[in-house]
Amino acid sequence: MRFRTFARMKKQKSETEVIVVRETGVLLPFLFSYFTDRSKTTVKSYLAHRQVSVNGCITTQFDTPLTPGDRVEIGFGRAKEGVAHPMLRIVYEDDDLIVVDKRNGLLSVATDKQIMRTAYSILSEHVKREDPRNKIFVLHRLDRETSGLMMFAKNEPIKIRVQSRWEQTVAERKYFAVVEGIVKEDEGTISTYLTESKALKVYVTVREEGKIANTGFRVLKRSEKNDVTLLELELETGRKNQIRAHMEYIGHPIVGDRKYGSKRNLIGRVALHAGVLSFIHPATGERLDFSTPVPRKFTELFG
Repeated sequence: MRFRTFARMKKQKSETEVIVVRETGVLLPFLFSYFTDRSKTTVKSYLAHRQVSVNGCITTQFDTPLTPGDRVEIGFGRAKEGVAHPMLRIVYEDDDLIVVDKRNGLLSVATDKQIMRTAYSILSEHVKREDPRNKIFVLHRLDRETSGLMMFAKNEPIKIRVQSRWEQTVAERKYFAVVEGIVKEDEGTISTYLTESKALKVYVTVREEGKIANTGFRVLKRSEKNDVTLLELELETGRKNQIRAHMEYIGHPIVGDRKYGSKRNLIGRVALHAGVLSFIHPATGERLDFSTPVPRKFTELFG
């Protein structure tokens, strides 16, 4: 039986999904049919982690019967509350990892020159409320003016495991950017060597001086009126400021990114957003997929 007849009632980014059942069926096949873009292991983990409820009752039973009118709710992440901060939202938490959605303007971690409120300090306080001995560990960073998804480890063995096998652990990372000018090619890959200057700016260099960096791109929208292009960008390597340096290199700097060649600040921020993060959980082996939508300020430039 195919379970393609259901009604989506509510979706709040990556927090909660409520589906109204329209045909008699069984829970797990129903979930497989709904989440066709996710692996069966990931869908099964929603049940194992007590993230699924039917008519308000949490269930872990894959064979829970469904009848027309039942409401199936899926919560993405076991910790929906606990951080009350306008710049940061937890989208997933377990005993080993925290995945967050960071707003632009918030530092990932403190720097020598800037010691202020950061994603790291907010999450550190969050885990210490449960036990003062708890810690968090940085796995990767987003620039201050970049918004979107990033993850932290909650213990050192997981940190070491993830960072030592980063390319095998992280299955997919996609960004969205509004760049200056009209990108003519519909898709392609930018492949160069990158290095960093004494002024801490990353730039394209020759092979002997730098590290290889590959960025795939695909055009989503173009605006002749505003002379900008919306790109989906996929990191094949994870170099510091890779996307920003590559966009400047091809003559299409990210809107608002003055450090990397932008001359136009159309939306009051750097138009770069980390929208997709998928990885293999280092403890369970499950693939977990997270996404946040393209910011409205980006899409309004193409209205």
